Amino acid sequence: MLAVTASVPTLVLSFVSETFWFYFSAIPMGTTAKEEMERFWTKNLGSNRPLSPHLTIYRWPLTMIMSASHRGTGIALSTGFTLFGLSALILPGNFESYLELVKSLSLGPALIYTAKFLLAFPLTYHALNGIRHLSWDLGKGMKIPQLYQSGVVVLILTVLSSAGLAAM
Repeated sequence: MLAVTASVPTLVLSFVSETFWFYFSAIPMGTTAKEEMERFWTKNLGSNRPLSPHLTIYRWPLTMIMSASHRGTGIALSTGFTLFGLSALILPGNFESYLELVKSLSLGPALIYTAKFLLAFPLTYHALNGIRHLSWDLGKGMKIPQLYQSGVVVLILTVLSSAGLAAM
């Protein structure tokens, strides 16, 4: 039989300290995230440097507005078509019944025309501006004056074609 010279608590403590030494030797972090952010803002605000430019200080050129609008109309169109398709699957009845419902509301022609224009505008804008982007992919119209001219042409054609579609 093996003679034990140390007591059981001493053996347990020795085993725990040797096995889990990394828990006892861990070094605490120097600073917290909050302290780091406070140090960052104190240093930067005290240096009297201007903050980074933000979108609100720029005068948005036509190309920037049209780029953001192109993305926005793309998102709106994909969301609208998805919701329309899901509603066709989920809602009872068919398209003709909903068309009759709209007709029974006796909405005025001005309101109907405006609604049709608002539905046609993002579709025609996105399509025409997409053609403009395709011409850029071919390397056509990349000079600054041409960018603005093609942007104005797209806007005019969008309004005219939306008005024509709404009149149908």
